[in-house]
Amino acid sequence: MVRGARGLRAGADTPLGPIWVEETSGALTAAGWGPASPPPLGSLAAEALAQFGAYLSGSLRHFDLPLAPATGLAARTRAALLAIPFGETRIYGALAAALSISPQAAGQACGANPLPIFVPCHRVLSATSLGGYSGAGGIETKISLLRLEGAASLLL
Repeated sequence: MVRGARGLRAGADTPLGPIWVEETSGALTAAGWGPASPPPLGSLAAEALAQFGAYLSGSLRHFDLPLAPATGLAARTRAALLAIPFGETRIYGALAAALSISPQAAGQACGANPLPIFVPCHRVLSATSLGGYSGAGGIETKISLLRLEGAASLLL
């Protein structure tokens, strides 16, 4: 367990590599790949990592965790990403149209997502390819997540 500038950062090893989550004032503020100390029992970080494990095992399709507030484009992007159902995808152009921004700006907004997987930016694809992924492992991790969600037919 580490207390960072933003709050408690804790992590766990997963099939996708080590991940960490950060919580502040009872809400998740960030997540990413890399080592961190185990979370204290009963913490939001412990719950987030438990839900992440259930997601990876296929027994959880929707995270039920408090997320730190976002504002402006980040808030609108988050809402649009959270509205994409498990196992479904959208293209950057459709996300852009829903947000009244350019597809490039939609890609940048997805890349700036501070809570990858918990806010499913991996469900957004390019019209002609998989697009990018800012998490560790890049496209390979994105493919793994889409396969886990049963969206593998979209990859063929």
